[in-house]
Amino acid sequence: MLEMSKFRYYTAKSPKKGLDLKKAVHTNFLRTGRIARDAEDWLEEERRFLTYQEVAERTGVRLENAGKKTHQRLNTFHYDIQFPKIIFHKTLATAPHLGYVHVTASKTDFAEYKGVTWGFYIANFTAEITADEQFFNRINPNYSRMYFAVAMKTEENAAQRRQIINRDFRENGVLFRTTDPKTALKNVLLLGAKSAELRKIVEAIG
Repeated sequence: MLEMSKFRYYTAKSPKKGLDLKKAVHTNFLRTGRIARDAEDWLEEERRFLTYQEVAERTGVRLENAGKKTHQRLNTFHYDIQFPKIIFHKTLATAPHLGYVHVTASKTDFAEYKGVTWGFYIANFTAEITADEQFFNRINPNYSRMYFAVAMKTEENAAQRRQIINRDFRENGVLFRTTDPKTALKNVLLLGAKSAELRKIVEAIG
């Protein structure tokens, strides 16, 4: 997945007097699609090491807050297009400052597939989505973002029922993948639009 030397994380030095490092983490998220990763988590001029667990916890909070904001934006577009809030995240084991958040899930009919269950995610990295169990390939750890939806199904013959990617859908299970937040918003709304009239409204998004 991510081939690079082991990361080391530190806490930041105390800010100099008069220097305001506060960030409006989500103010511009829906406009830019950027999930902020504060400098205090990643700078190398530091006081102490952060454990991977500490970094993963901080990353998770930011991912889930971004997911909640995105879900709110989706559900305020039109009262006839509503999605359940199903927020949970996962960070990468070898790079816990990177991760992805599940925002919502629903079911949509396609011409060639009926009743496809899908989930919508946001990642704070970009990558190829593969057709195998590895899922992510060629991960770009730069400060970027990716929005994607994948078809899901209940795993068969498992001790516990759980949702896995339905790779029978379009060979790799991917409904869409984009780095553009507006395109992602439009795609998810189209998946939730149940009539031609609603789809026309969504298509009018600039």
